[in-house]
Amino acid sequence: MDRQQAGFEALRRGDAASARTAFREAVATAPAGRRPWLGLASACQRLGDTAGEQAALDALLSEDPRNLAGMLLKGKSCERAGDDRAAQSFYMASLRQAAVAPPAADLQPLLREAERFVRDAQARFENHLLQAVSAAPSGASGITRFERAIDLLLGRRELHVSQPSMFYFPGLPQIPFHDTAAFRWAAALEAATAVIRDEMRGLVEAFPPYVASDSSRPRPAGNSLLDDGNWGASHLFRNGLPTAVARQCPATLRALAEVPMPVIAGRSPMALFSRLRRNTHIQPHYGLLNTRLICHLPLVVPDHCGIRVGDETRHWREGELMIFDDSFEHEAWNRGSEDRTILLFEVWRPELDVEERRDLAALFAAIEQYGDAPVDQG
Repeated sequence: MDRQQAGFEALRRGDAASARTAFREAVATAPAGRRPWLGLASACQRLGDTAGEQAALDALLSEDPRNLAGMLLKGKSCERAGDDRAAQSFYMASLRQAAVAPPAADLQPLLREAERFVRDAQARFENHLLQAVSAAPSGASGITRFERAIDLLLGRRELHVSQPSMFYFPGLPQIPFHDTAAFRWAAALEAATAVIRDEMRGLVEAFPPYVASDSSRPRPAGNSLLDDGNWGASHLFRNGLPTAVARQCPATLRALAEVPMPVIAGRSPMALFSRLRRNTHIQPHYGLLNTRLICHLPLVVPDHCGIRVGDETRHWREGELMIFDDSFEHEAWNRGSEDRTILLFEVWRPELDVEERRDLAALFAAIEQYGDAPVDQG
């Protein structure tokens, strides 16, 4: 009987000491890739020989770093030794490996133990952090930067970054939602909500689809609301010029006159009433530019309406301005029983100075003049 077989026979008899001796002799003579490291580790574990068990598992993983049984047993050994961070590391690597290659049936119990340990360890780590730090309370504008950082660290949020579909201006802060208190014109606009809503309700024009196809261009792919009136728009400005709707809304235009909307030939100002019918979902997408912010003044908002920008979800409240960067992935929905209507317009990013705004306006006007500017999909 060879020494490796003798080791397994000894394990079956419950003679861990003889098994360890046999496996050590087998390891010394067997070629690389055929050494019974797992058997030796098992014998050492039964004898309480933690150092021997760890050494055998380390040797196995040195020869075969992706050995699933070896990683699971290494995690279990670290767990018994009280090294939770090391155990979690090996367990997480095991779970990633098992997700790539289906594991043997006899490893399933160990994998379930690994899942439980990782889940419990993450909860312990979270509690440890929250006891060690004192996060500042959320302000009126939502979650603080510190709270968001903690959430990212703990995996409670996903990292989202600005990814405009047409033009990226470097060096601007990555802020999905902006605090309206930082915009001096915001309060006056909010105060005009009632008269703006009255003018919107007095419109005789219908709300055609917000995103409409153009026979002179290929149909944009992936927009489920293309040519769909469930997401409608009544434009106050189109291609930078006032429309017939604007003539019906003088109070709205007076309110917007105090707002720093871009003025770009062929493109801006941009302002409209946006109507989202009940049971309508605007799918996740990115805006064209990160040099602007999108502003929503909610006029009619039923329950169960919301918008997600990056990793944060908010809900419109009538008369409360919302300002966000639509170059982050964003989506919106109306799950209420009535239509939701807002005044939507764009403003310059406040971080852009006068010269940058001038240069950007010239650049965007040149793009429009060339005749192939992308269509804003909302």
